[in-house]
Amino acid sequence: MNKKLEKIVIATGGTGGHVFPAYSLAKHFINNKIHVQIISDKRGLRYLKEYQDIKITEISTSTILKKNIFKLVFSILVIFYSILRSFIFLLTNRPNLIFGMGGYSSFPICIAAKILRIPFIIYENNLYMGKANKYLLPLAKKIFVSNKEVEGISKKYSEKVFEIGNIIRKEILDFQVNFNSIEKNEKLKILILGGSQAAKIFAIKLTEIFKKCHEAKIPFKIYQQCLPEQNEFLTSFYKNLNIEFEIFNFSNNILNYFSKTNLAITRSGSSMLAELINVKVPFIAVPLPTSADDHQLKNATFYEKNGYSYLIEEKDLNLKLFPLIKKLSEDSSLLSQMISKQRQYSDKSVYKNIDKQINEMIKNEEH
Repeated sequence: MNKKLEKIVIATGGTGGHVFPAYSLAKHFINNKIHVQIISDKRGLRYLKEYQDIKITEISTSTILKKNIFKLVFSILVIFYSILRSFIFLLTNRPNLIFGMGGYSSFPICIAAKILRIPFIIYENNLYMGKANKYLLPLAKKIFVSNKEVEGISKKYSEKVFEIGNIIRKEILDFQVNFNSIEKNEKLKILILGGSQAAKIFAIKLTEIFKKCHEAKIPFKIYQQCLPEQNEFLTSFYKNLNIEFEIFNFSNNILNYFSKTNLAITRSGSSMLAELINVKVPFIAVPLPTSADDHQLKNATFYEKNGYSYLIEEKDLNLKLFPLIKKLSEDSSLLSQMISKQRQYSDKSVYKNIDKQINEMIKNEEH
């Protein structure tokens, strides 16, 4: 890393899909002796409150609310106020570089950075360009994307686009996979993941499907992430049916569960899918139907197309999930085939790619 880069601000917020890559990136820069500060909105702070090793400042903002004229005016005022706060923050702290991690929460600090002529880079980890990043792209020095197939970027900005991979925790990248294939007749050990928002619907819809699996005498065990208020219901449900299970909440260390399972059912936020493919766990992606620009469906479609996973839309769960679980239980080679495809993919070079692009940017500015 270039020694002239002494201070970086990373702007994030919203869901875990934006926040966790931001924290992983911050840790990388800190390990390279660079001073890092994170800017986040109130939603993002929920995921960052456990981390005491990085200075975090709250600057909340808003999306453009178009439901009525009053909400529209109010949201615009909130955005202008957050830009003003960002402007003051940058004047006070004077970073060398800003990272915008996507989502509306990164918009104000990047706009303020442009006014103050502080270079900024934006990051898009979904397979469809988010609205905030679309607005920021003309002003950004570079855009880092997780995959070259990302949609929604105008060709006139192609020289700014650099594929770096998925920014995920180094613990995930260094995770040692303890299997290469699934043994014949091996019990399905199913991990249920709802992402940072815990997918309330999974605790309702999936339990009935697992009851059907149990009645069909499919051998399986469940590891289910849920909201704390769902613990009692799920515990009672699985105990009454004598289904092997373990439930956990979002704050638990997910690495422990990756090593126990051979199939995951998950929302298709980019960060979670990236973690699963890097630890080589076959999965069934169930996109959140209300995700912005249907980006979760686009993520899941890409992964299925490449043979890394299966895709079932939420509206089709009752119809399609039981037959798929039955098929995977009867033919373990299908899981092994997914693992084989996943083994061809890796994000191990992501931080090396980031350092290379930043150093090139700094050299170009020096000339």
